[in-house]
Amino acid sequence: MTDALKRLSEEGVAIWLDDLSRKRITSGNLAELIDQQHVVGVTTNPTIFQKAISQGDGYDQQLSDLAARKVTVEEAIRMITTADVRDAADILRPVFDATNGQDGRVSIEVDPRLAHNEHATVAEAKQLAWLVDRPNTLIKIPATLAGIPAITEVIGRGISVNVTLIFSLERYRAVMDAYLSGLEKAKERGLDLSKIHSVASFFVSRVDTEIDKRLDGIGTDEAKALRGKAAVANARLAYQAYEEVFSSDRWSALENAGANKQRPLWASTGVKDPAYPDTLYVTELVAPNTVNTMPEATLEATEDHGEITGDTIAGTYEQARADLDALEKLGISYDDVVRVLEDEGVEKFEASWNDLLKSTQAELERLAPSEG
Repeated sequence: MTDALKRLSEEGVAIWLDDLSRKRITSGNLAELIDQQHVVGVTTNPTIFQKAISQGDGYDQQLSDLAARKVTVEEAIRMITTADVRDAADILRPVFDATNGQDGRVSIEVDPRLAHNEHATVAEAKQLAWLVDRPNTLIKIPATLAGIPAITEVIGRGISVNVTLIFSLERYRAVMDAYLSGLEKAKERGLDLSKIHSVASFFVSRVDTEIDKRLDGIGTDEAKALRGKAAVANARLAYQAYEEVFSSDRWSALENAGANKQRPLWASTGVKDPAYPDTLYVTELVAPNTVNTMPEATLEATEDHGEITGDTIAGTYEQARADLDALEKLGISYDDVVRVLEDEGVEKFEASWNDLLKSTQAELERLAPSEG
């Protein structure tokens, strides 16, 4: 069997796992994935934590202690999630050291209910960085309009950031600009730029899900021929934008001061349509200095039958642009699609957070010591 994951790593794609639970940490599974499957990072989100905490009894002891202390449900969630992130960060620390801080990182998200509040997002990012207290953490901030200036401020304070929920090319350019502005602020403050890292999480599969739905509504042969092309085209054009920004004079000045490039991270890479190959958003997005954060099923599929044939982004920009233009000609508005996806993305994470609040509250009540 060819070692597809090893080949992927050799092509410059960092493999991160899009999942975390206490069971994964305590069973040794995370350490095994790092050791055997080239996993060099972990991402989390409210949905992942909601699932982890509502399944099994891995959190009972901590929840019981928190219930005895009568903490608020919000505080309980922060204690639980930061404990998992801290432990995962410790397991990944050798990777962090070996890659000079580029990989070996664990991401934790600010409360999604703050997505449209710049100042609260900054305050929460600082609090999370302090709570986890590990150099190999990334604080996830959504790329909403309020999130963009928050990214600049947080980077400017020397805190490493994973910018999440990026769907559009225009917003991605704003994210890269916010990162550079943050580095410029950090430089003015005399901070060590070499210690600041960032990734920009560009979402993939959800673009196809939304656009394919609209193509099916049109129903013509021309529309059907474009199914499953938009997400890859969009991501490839994002990489083109990345190449432009990180070869600019503005970037060169920061690089000379020790700054690190903000890598594009392909997020939402689990294939949702069974008509497509289950490794589609891995094999078609291979390029140097990228990250692919995969759900475990996608990681296993890639290991089992992923065909890694080298760089699959170089030389594709013209076709990618043509594919997106063809959608516009059919009356599918790119701007409308990405707006819907961003709104939905924030709503979904908020809904997961609310579910997390409810299930954690129920657990705190179940495990509360009887009075007496």
